[in-house]
Amino acid sequence: MPSKPIRLAILSGAALIRKAAVAACSFTLGDINAQQANANGRYWIQLTPGQDFTPSDGRVMDVPAWRINAAIATQVIGRFDAAQPPVIDYEHQTLHKEANGQPAPAAGWIHGLRWAEGSGLFAEVELTARALQAIASGEYRYFSPVFLYSAETGEVLKVTMGALTNNPAIHGMQALNTMQAAASAQFSTPPSHPTEDPMNPLLKALLATLGLPETTTEQAALTAVQAHKDTAEAARTALALKAEDGATAVTAACSALTTKAPDPAKFVPVETVTAMQTQLAALTAQQQADQVDKLIQPALADGRLMAAMEPWARDLGKKDMAALTSYLEKAQPIAALTGTQTGGLPPTGTAKGDAQLSTSEQAVCSAMGLTPEQYKAGGAA
Repeated sequence: MPSKPIRLAILSGAALIRKAAVAACSFTLGDINAQQANANGRYWIQLTPGQDFTPSDGRVMDVPAWRINAAIATQVIGRFDAAQPPVIDYEHQTLHKEANGQPAPAAGWIHGLRWAEGSGLFAEVELTARALQAIASGEYRYFSPVFLYSAETGEVLKVTMGALTNNPAIHGMQALNTMQAAASAQFSTPPSHPTEDPMNPLLKALLATLGLPETTTEQAALTAVQAHKDTAEAARTALALKAEDGATAVTAACSALTTKAPDPAKFVPVETVTAMQTQLAALTAQQQADQVDKLIQPALADGRLMAAMEPWARDLGKKDMAALTSYLEKAQPIAALTGTQTGGLPPTGTAKGDAQLSTSEQAVCSAMGLTPEQYKAGGAA
């Protein structure tokens, strides 16, 4: 418990009316008879005036006054839990039932709060048929709210219940501490510093997990969660994992990628590739040499190439096969290069010891229609 606990205050409708009359309208239960119920069959009852207030029964106060304004009322409304509407009973019997053993029937329930500037805090109440009849017949005239307030500042913190009563300003309730009131009314004690709204524990834990500061907004936290979710889904998709696979499966899949040996059916050593490239180059060169040879041999045989031209022709074929082919297609055969002028017989009409014509000289004689003697005679002249 804090050194200055939160207090429970029970304030009768009469006290409220006398205080509110100074600066605002007075509200009694009799006004309900003149009200038209809303669509939910509910009515609006004033809980506090529109400014700081004190009880009128002369009780000893531990704060100068109970404080209420628009800002404080906004926090009170924010703490209201519509899922567990506070009870409205008769004469605060809910607080006394454990002591007197009497039943505490409900007269109604508080379903909502609203602030009316200049008038105060109001409650939207659902009243039982019995309570409405009692109000209509004048059996009950006042509404007494029960609320928690700060013992340090006097600020109203939370509306906990209410009661129909004919005894304004109930005496002796100052002695009730927060725990007794909470136990009797089955309410939880609000924080000791109500002006500081506590962070949602779930949001606080989520921000810590994400490594974000507590000042992060809810929207920023949701954006961070979505980013982590997208990253996880992308990783599972890339690793061909299922949507339900967690961090352990992702880690295992990543480890397998870094340690898995190459599949021999899909990969070959670099040495093998180099050897294959060498063999392919040799086969290509051999194939090219064969093609050059197939062009040169017939050309040598039919006289389109002289023997002295063979090295040149082979070198040209290695560099440019098309150029060699084009040259041989255009070259004219020289008959003298394919045989002898005498048909293979020894030449006649030559003196013993005369020099014989060379192959090229014979080719010239053949081309010019000269005999060796004529060629030699011309050369001599």
